[in-house]
Amino acid sequence: MPGSTFQTNPFDLHKLLDDCQKGIIQLPDFQRSWVWDEDRIKSLIASISRAFPVGALMSLDTGGPVNFKPRPVEGAPAEARSVTPQSLLLDGQQRMTSLYQVTLRDKVIETETPKKKKVKRWFYIDIRKAIDPGVDREDAIVGVPEDKIIRSDFGRSVDLDLSTPEQEYAHLMYPVTKVFDWDKWQDGFDAHWRGDQHEAVREEFRQFKRDVLENFKYYRIPVIALDRSTSKEAVCVVFEKVNTGGKPLDAFELVTAMYAAAGHELRKDWYGDDHTEGRHHRFVEAMRPAGAKRGILGEVGNTDFLQAVSLFYTRDIRRAAEALGRQGKELPAVSGNRQALLNLPLSEYKKYETRVERGFVQAAKFLHMLHIYRIYDLPYQSQVVPLAAILADIGDAWEHEAVRAKLEQWYWNGVFGELYGSAVESRIARDFMEVPPWLQGGPEPSTVSETLFRADRLKSMRMRLSAAYKGVNALLMKVGAQDFRSGQKFDHTVFFGENVDIHHIFPQDWCKKKNISPKIYDSIINKTPLSYRTNRIIGGVAPSDYLAKLERGSDTTPSIDGQRLDAYLKTHLIDPTLLRENLFNDFMADRQKRLLSLIEHATGKSAYAGTAPEEGVDVDGDEDSLEAEYTIAAE
Repeated sequence: MPGSTFQTNPFDLHKLLDDCQKGIIQLPDFQRSWVWDEDRIKSLIASISRAFPVGALMSLDTGGPVNFKPRPVEGAPAEARSVTPQSLLLDGQQRMTSLYQVTLRDKVIETETPKKKKVKRWFYIDIRKAIDPGVDREDAIVGVPEDKIIRSDFGRSVDLDLSTPEQEYAHLMYPVTKVFDWDKWQDGFDAHWRGDQHEAVREEFRQFKRDVLENFKYYRIPVIALDRSTSKEAVCVVFEKVNTGGKPLDAFELVTAMYAAAGHELRKDWYGDDHTEGRHHRFVEAMRPAGAKRGILGEVGNTDFLQAVSLFYTRDIRRAAEALGRQGKELPAVSGNRQALLNLPLSEYKKYETRVERGFVQAAKFLHMLHIYRIYDLPYQSQVVPLAAILADIGDAWEHEAVRAKLEQWYWNGVFGELYGSAVESRIARDFMEVPPWLQGGPEPSTVSETLFRADRLKSMRMRLSAAYKGVNALLMKVGAQDFRSGQKFDHTVFFGENVDIHHIFPQDWCKKKNISPKIYDSIINKTPLSYRTNRIIGGVAPSDYLAKLERGSDTTPSIDGQRLDAYLKTHLIDPTLLRENLFNDFMADRQKRLLSLIEHATGKSAYAGTAPEEGVDVDGDEDSLEAEYTIAAE
């Protein structure tokens, strides 16, 4: 019967903190160990002292399908580790850890100052300031060093000494460690201020107890308790919605916690430790050219890796169902979505991890063969996942020319079909299932069959972020484009050494003077890969002028023979005659046809050259500013 899988109940703060100390409430092991900075702790103490709300907590009852490895709240006694928790805190870790440490733990707290300095602090409430309605309550909360002495003048002067209970009594400074247990401290306070002459001081404390300390005693926090039957996916979704104060939880963190319960350190696999390099480091280093900070796999995420592993596992499940005679909708889906990751058994992860890692490394080699070397020039980060999974599946077969040619065709159809921009999970799974059989002579995958590149799309490719824009750039380098100045091809050595990027052929300044719209001259049709130094020589003059400058040379640049320069231009699919005569419109029409032919060859399909309008309209914006934002500066 349908019903709610959670309850909302208020709990006494003291009881919650006591349960943290005893290990009855613990944290799932994906939660990091940390407390808030000093100012936030003071603000939290001030809010509780005034009975102001500090937000609800969210917990998950243990014993259900979500089997996380638990970890006691930071600072809890050692015996708490031997306790099987009744619930795990999903949201509110920082608040509860901070409150536990400042109230019940009775030890100095490690925190941070606003200047990001690590310090140790005890916290006190200034009694007189706390009962003064004209004083901001946060100003009444005082953090003092580990020795409980505040000094100034580089340590030469003592401003406040709270190193003994007697000093606390004398300065009317109440330790936050005693907010739930004030009787003994009050006895000492009353003894210190005994006598009729100090009755007013004792009355100040009684008022402080009524107005401040009792707020701690009776403070209640609402707790949203998720039932133990809550699914893994629901836990992940809920956490993403409520965890606004820290790093958003992803599937990797949840899987890490589940594997930890079985004794496997997934985080160590990815990040490594002091003795071993993790998979993330190996990906960053894979195919990393000299001088580059990271290779083309530098932004492959831990969930990307798990997604690729999940494709193999879910395909095995589907094949097992097919062997039992199931068909159509009875067959389980092959998937790399979040739910599939959360259902990935540790045994299956171990079965495929080495194979999938090799697939990603092979993907880096494949991309380099397509002249895609930098993450900055990678059309789609998301397309790396199916590429790696496919390569992991087919093994060394991709090294055969016929297989690689088909794989390149699939890749370019994904790029120029612009199919990996959004909602890619189903596309990834489909390609993983369809491409390997196609490589062996099977039917064409949907990524190839569905792609329709429009001839007029070249005119609207203006932004460096566009996958197709990056694709054109890579294709030009792949077919042997040579730098106008040096004549060198853009292999990876020159690419990194010369700081190559996409630059205008008819310069912007010249186009502006001719009243040509940025929507026209910023098109990829008027751009090509060039080195930074070559672009500096081109400047903002007419093509005829900068070509003449290149031919003449200078004190620092040798002259270039005109015919040789024309040959360089042709490698960029540029008609030298049109460029030398500054025929912008003719150049744009001619180069559009040439680039279109290049794309058709890469995708193996004819472009659509009809007049039927494409759905939607271009979003206008300041293209110059956006272009500059995504252009690499000269080193």
